[in-house]
Amino acid sequence: MATGRIVIDLERCKGCEICREACPQDVIEFADKLNSKGYYPAILVDPHHDCTGCALCAVVCPDGCITVFRDIPQKPARVAREEVPVHV
Repeated sequence: MATGRIVIDLERCKGCEICREACPQDVIEFADKLNSKGYYPAILVDPHHDCTGCALCAVVCPDGCITVFRDIPQKPARVAREEVPVHV
């Protein structure tokens, strides 16, 4: 399963809470401190969160202040089989 992480631009976030409502993993909450614009910006609940990288938060953010990064496990590369002549 893919895992993800989000980065929130704290200065652009207006604390509208739409991202928190959209998040199926419930990993977004809001800061205790105001940003320079006077809003409580969205933050991650825990740095070791359960974000899956679904990007629903970024899609619904009206200010485009959420960037999603996905870590997708790579499948092992297939090894091509060569036909090797055998001399008996």
